[in-house]
Amino acid sequence: MQAATPVPGGGSSPNAVSPAGNGSNLPAEELDDLTPEQLAAQWEEEKPPAAGALANVASSLVVIGVGVGAVVLSIAMGLGTPSAPQPGLWPFMISCVLAALGLFQLVMGRRNRDAEKFTRMSVAALTGLVTLAAMVALMPLIGFELPALVLCIIWMRFLGGETWRSTLLVSALVVATFYGIFVLALNTSIPHLF
Repeated sequence: MQAATPVPGGGSSPNAVSPAGNGSNLPAEELDDLTPEQLAAQWEEEKPPAAGALANVASSLVVIGVGVGAVVLSIAMGLGTPSAPQPGLWPFMISCVLAALGLFQLVMGRRNRDAEKFTRMSVAALTGLVTLAAMVALMPLIGFELPALVLCIIWMRFLGGETWRSTLLVSALVVATFYGIFVLALNTSIPHLF
């Protein structure tokens, strides 16, 4: 009886895929057999193209603009002092950090080659932001339950690709848990419908 020779990490097995493999068409068994180098090469091949210097500058300017705008709004709310803070103090500090990070990215980001171009997948982030803003706007009007339920459904089903069964079950559980914690247990002043 002859012992089989072990094959390290799929490197020389007949099912091994070259670093220029065919991406997501691989069965799960073959993905498990890839070496870290083969996986890295596959990910490098599948990633979106680099954004370029102009996109880095534009994104840095957007972050700086948001930071400066938030600084102005937080000053309008009043800063107070560290011993007697007013509502704008913490947003002011965070906004200053945001603006400083945007400035740092503007100066140092010219050498950054990790930024990716906007693709169709970038719409998912925008959708997430818009739906979150809609939930925040609707909460004072109709409570948090229905907007949170719709938000969870959109994020899980349409952005996350979950099945309808898991989407509806998890969304209902999330809203019920938040209701139980913030309305029943803590008795907070969060707007609620029921």
